[in-house]
Amino acid sequence: MSEKAFGNYFFTALTLQLKIMKQRIKALDPSSQEGRVKELFDSVQANLGTVPNLARTLGHSAAALQGYLSFRAALAESSIGARLAEQIALTVANANGCGYSNSLHSYLGQHFGELDATDLKMARIGKAIDLQSQAALVFSLVILKTKGTIGERDIELIRNAGFSDTAIVEIIAHTALNIFINYFNNAAGTQIDFPVAELAPEAIL
Repeated sequence: MSEKAFGNYFFTALTLQLKIMKQRIKALDPSSQEGRVKELFDSVQANLGTVPNLARTLGHSAAALQGYLSFRAALAESSIGARLAEQIALTVANANGCGYSNSLHSYLGQHFGELDATDLKMARIGKAIDLQSQAALVFSLVILKTKGTIGERDIELIRNAGFSDTAIVEIIAHTALNIFINYFNNAAGTQIDFPVAELAPEAIL
C-alpha cells in the first residue's frame, strides 16, 4: 500500500470512528449543576447563548473548565487578533485530527474571525493567502512536529515575517491552548454540536 493510499485509509477509518463514537466522558446537564460549575456554565451561556458539549464535558472539573475559559479569555486580548487566532486553531485541530475543534473553529472563524470559505479550507492544511499569516501557521506546525523544540532558524523566520517577540509568544500560547483542547476532545470523544466540518486528511500528523 502506498503512503498516500495508507493516509486515505487512515483518514477514512478515523472519520468513521468519529461518526460512530460515543462520548467516553459524558456531557453534564447544565440545569442540574450547582456551585462553581453552575457559575461557569452560566457564564458560557451568557457569552455564547448555549453551553456547548466541550464546556459540558470539561465541566466535570471546575478547575479544568475555569482554566480553559480563563486562558481563552486572556488570549482574546492578544495582539495577533481573532482572525489569525482562528486560523491557528484550525491548523492545529486538523494536524491533531480533532473533529470537534475543527467544526467549532470553522464556525467561529466564519462568524467571528472574518474567514471566508477559502480561508477556512486553507487554514485546515496550515496555509493562508497572505504571507505573514502563512508564516505563523508554519511556525505553529513546527511547534507541533517538534513538540516545542524549535530551532534558532525557526525563530529567525517568524521574526523575518514581521512578528515581534510579543506576537511569537502569543502564537505559541494559542498553539498550546489548542493542543490541550484537541487532546481533551479526542480523549473524551466530545460529540460535535456545531455544523460539522470535515477534517483535511492530508493535514493529520
